[in-house]
Amino acid sequence: MPTLIRSIDGPGQPSRATLLRRIPLFAELNDSDLAALAQRAVEKKYQAGEQLFYEGEPCRGLFLLIDGAVKISKTSSSGREVMLAMIPAPSGVAEVTVFDGDPYPASAIATQSAAALFIDAREFFQLCHSNPAIALTSLKVVGRRLRQLVATIERISFGSIRQRLAAQILEFGTDQFTLPMTHQELASRLGTVREVVTRNLGRFQAEKLIEVSGREVRILDRDGLQREAETEL
Repeated sequence: MPTLIRSIDGPGQPSRATLLRRIPLFAELNDSDLAALAQRAVEKKYQAGEQLFYEGEPCRGLFLLIDGAVKISKTSSSGREVMLAMIPAPSGVAEVTVFDGDPYPASAIATQSAAALFIDAREFFQLCHSNPAIALTSLKVVGRRLRQLVATIERISFGSIRQRLAAQILEFGTDQFTLPMTHQELASRLGTVREVVTRNLGRFQAEKLIEVSGREVRILDRDGLQREAETEL
């Protein structure tokens, strides 16, 4: 169960309103509306591995992640997990479900220590009625989530695991980075199992495409990795 936070507004700490303004959904709210929303927010903390909500659970409201990161994932009847998205703070979580009123279609799990502000669905709808701009901004968020989901389906459905893994490494951006997820989480994101990811990372290293030391990764041959990632759709 999540731990309720007594107060974020401690000495030297940003206020709830300040934290809410960092979330794109509420960036344009005026100060009074933001203060009113902050008063209604329930503060929660999660340890790594704790769930914000479970797949199939009735949607109670909107989670506003203010620290840490969560992964959104689905689990098959056989126990296989597929990661649909990794969401870092500051960001809303489960915006789509709040609007359609259906149960959560996937689970949200903290990948590290995380903190969130929870807004009851009824409070959120009242805010949308008084501030139509929030509803319009929410549509942009829904559109972005849909694009991310399509990209995930494309990544899982097309190409070999080797191609998908090469593309994912390139998506991390820089030529030297700390892997932002475990091999298990990376496998879930690619629709495979941890052993396959570990084995292919080892092959990339043997072929001098990358260098791996723990979770530190250095791309040695970006062009070669790009050729591995190319897939005819």
